[in-house]
Amino acid sequence: MKFGVTTFLTDQGIGPVALARALEARGFDSLFVTEHTHVPASRRSPYPGGGDLPAKYYRLLDPFLALTAAAAVTSKLILGTGVALVVQRDPIITAKEAATLDLFSDGRLLFGMGIGWNREEMQSHGIDPQTRGKRIDEIVETMQALWTREIAEYQGDFVTLEPSMAWPKPVQRPHVPLYFGGGPATFGRIARFGAGWYAISASSAESTAAIAELREVTGTETHVTVAHVGPITEAALQGYPSSGAERVVFDLETLNHDDTCTQLDAYLSVTESLGW
Repeated sequence: MKFGVTTFLTDQGIGPVALARALEARGFDSLFVTEHTHVPASRRSPYPGGGDLPAKYYRLLDPFLALTAAAAVTSKLILGTGVALVVQRDPIITAKEAATLDLFSDGRLLFGMGIGWNREEMQSHGIDPQTRGKRIDEIVETMQALWTREIAEYQGDFVTLEPSMAWPKPVQRPHVPLYFGGGPATFGRIARFGAGWYAISASSAESTAAIAELREVTGTETHVTVAHVGPITEAALQGYPSSGAERVVFDLETLNHDDTCTQLDAYLSVTESLGW
C-alpha cells in the first residue's frame, strides 16, 4: 500500500523543500498540494466543509512552483496536485508548466484537477461557473494535444488553439497521468479521459463502496488515490489495501517544521502497525 500526504502549503507553515525532504527520508510515497489562486473577500460561496473558511485557504503557494522546489531536493517522491483548478488556468501555459515539472522531476508528476467550488474566485478569472464542466473538458483536451503532438491544434466553444508547436513534452507517456477530483458526478469524465480518481474519504469502508461504483462506470481497474480526511487510526485505515485504492494520502495540517515532523512520525507509527 502506498501512502503519502496532502496539504495546504502556505507562507506560514513548513516550506516545500523541508517537507519534501522529511517525507522522502521517512519513506512516504507522495506529496499532494492544493490550489486556490485567491479568495475574494465577499465570501458568497459557502465553504464545502461547513462553517468559516480556514485561514490557510488565503495563503496558498502556487502548486507548480512549490512542487518544482520539492522535485529539486528529492529523487523518488511522487509530486501531485490535489487538486489544481485548471478551469481558472490558461491551458497552453498550464500544459507547459506541467510538462516542465514532469521533465525536472524525471517523470514524477501526477496531475490532479478539479472544477472548483468557489464561484466568485472563478468569476475573478472571467469564468462563468455554469460553464466549468464543459471548460475543463476542453482545457484537458487542449493540454493532451500539446503534450502528445508535434503540431497541436484545438477548436472548442471556450478554447481555440491554432496549429502550434510547444515543448517540452512530458517524460511520462503518453502524457502526465491525470486524476479528477470530485464525487460520482465526475465518474463519467474519468471514464472519458481514461483518468484516475482523486477521492476524498473519511474511512476505508466509505472508499471501498465508492471505488466499486466508479469501476462499474469505467469498466476498468481505474487508478485511485484517496485523500483520507478522517482519523488516522488502524480501524479507519485497515480496509484500504482491499478497497481498490493504490494510494492513501493523509490530510496533513499546515504546521511549522518541528510539529510537521512530529505529525509525520505519528502517521508512520500507524502505517507500520498495519504492515504497510
